[in-house]
Amino acid sequence: MSAESDKAPMEQAKQYWEQYAMLSQELLKFIGRQDIDEFLELVRQRNVLTDRMKALPETEFYRKTEACQELVKKIRPIDMQLIYKAKAWLNKSRRQNATVHAYDLQPFDPVGNILNRKY
Repeated sequence: MSAESDKAPMEQAKQYWEQYAMLSQELLKFIGRQDIDEFLELVRQRNVLTDRMKALPETEFYRKTEACQELVKKIRPIDMQLIYKAKAWLNKSRRQNATVHAYDLQPFDPVGNILNRKY
């Protein structure tokens, strides 16, 4: 039996919410550093945690408590910043990718075609 299953379900729900808040703060830190690999790993971890939260019925009961409402108030602005920064990063990546492809001249490479001919 795992340590998780030994805990009271409400205590487990509380721990999940605290972990969610901590992961949200870490996500904000790593996207600010432009460490996208670590950011994506943390997103994966937070998604796994979210699935666990959904599987635990007590999560919704705990969410209605005063303590959880205070935690949610702290998480919301962090999530909004994450969304804003992730969209900004995505737009920047798309622009850089478009710029790189603008210089991709392989289909129109007349020099290469002339050099490859056998005379």
